[in-house]
Amino acid sequence: MKDKLKILSPCGILGYGFPLESFQNGLKDLPDAIIVDAGSTDAGPHKLGEGVAIVSRTAYKKDLVRLIEGALSLEIPLIIGSAGGSGAKTHTEWTIEVINEILAENEYSAKVSVIWADIPNEAVSRAIRNKDVTPLGTNVPPLTHEVVEETLSIVAQMGVEPILEALEGNPDILICGRAYDPAPFAAFGIAHGFDEALSYHLGKILECGALCAVPGTTKDCIMGVLEKDSFHVYPTNKERRCTITSVSAHTFYEKDHPYLLQGPGILLNLEDCDFLQTDERTVKIQKSRLEKTESYFIKLEGARRVAYRTFVVAGIRDPLLLENLEQIEDEVRDSVKEYYSEIPERDYRIAFINYGLDGVMGNLEPDRTVPKEVGLLMEVTAKTQELASAICSSLRSSFMHYGYTGRKSTSGNLAFPFSPSDIDFGPVYEFSMYHLMKVENGQSMFPIMNYEVNNGKIN
Repeated sequence: MKDKLKILSPCGILGYGFPLESFQNGLKDLPDAIIVDAGSTDAGPHKLGEGVAIVSRTAYKKDLVRLIEGALSLEIPLIIGSAGGSGAKTHTEWTIEVINEILAENEYSAKVSVIWADIPNEAVSRAIRNKDVTPLGTNVPPLTHEVVEETLSIVAQMGVEPILEALEGNPDILICGRAYDPAPFAAFGIAHGFDEALSYHLGKILECGALCAVPGTTKDCIMGVLEKDSFHVYPTNKERRCTITSVSAHTFYEKDHPYLLQGPGILLNLEDCDFLQTDERTVKIQKSRLEKTESYFIKLEGARRVAYRTFVVAGIRDPLLLENLEQIEDEVRDSVKEYYSEIPERDYRIAFINYGLDGVMGNLEPDRTVPKEVGLLMEVTAKTQELASAICSSLRSSFMHYGYTGRKSTSGNLAFPFSPSDIDFGPVYEFSMYHLMKVENGQSMFPIMNYEVNNGKIN
């Protein structure tokens, strides 16, 4: 077992980018692995439902070219978590395609392992029958067989177990489907004999790149160094530094408890943790504790299509209109509903978002001061794209020429920054699954595929 294990995290999400100098500084420090998280649910259910990535292919490939070159040059593994953003089969295959393209273009040789995170609908239905599915939060409804049938793509967040299995084959590149964000980092530490709690805690900090530094960002590199009874982190960009406040704060980022962090089969307890400033740019952490849970749960994520969307962006500067904006919006909405009275109101929804007035806070906005101008977003969601487009067209034209009290100009109420003004967005998805599913172990649900590339050619 090594005395120290270094993990370089280049950025918070693969494709976000990172300064080349920072990455080169990290390589000069001779890391034992490059590990990067590629996924998130922050972008909502559309990416999973539609099977598209969070970032562009151009940005994804640009990052991967640097990461593959760096990993192969040092003969260290490159590990990718939550491939393509949502980590489903289509996202993972997309990642494989980009990686194979890079290997071919550069005539690289590499052993590649892939861990799939897709969960069959029938497996979820069986778990429902066995009462092994639990909503993740009080605002999540119980899962039904009907919802399972309507869900287009289901993934589960893998823990360290399948990653540990894949690492036994010593791959040069390991592509993980949807994964618990810290799991790829933790698995690498555990595979090399380091403490599980410290490995998980380090993973929690590294998975967002330099967001734990000052100034914080997901678009820069961070180095984590595991030791026998502690770990430390520091940014590879000389213009950033880690502080006790920045690192401890990021430890609790996106968590619902001040010191208990739950993951697949584990509970990380950080109540007694020490955060120590060892130099101006480095923080050392020790006394992380880990408990294994009595039952093993994996988090399910699934998306289903619920509607189609058309929207219009417009500007308003008439003070008379702005003084009574919400009332006029209600009147315009009613006029459109009356015009389409033959269409059941349950088949569509009309929404107005008034940026500059209460577009961010909505009804919770405490400051009701009327501004001099408002950016208006008119949105229609409906059962079909044709219906959404038809109603939105009527909504836009009705608002454009609506004759409110005191109006002085008849040339139009709205200013449109784009032509055409009406934008057909396409399908609208919702998370139909945000649940925990009890499983026998954390390994059997995640199959592994291996292949080799020699001088750019797949064997």
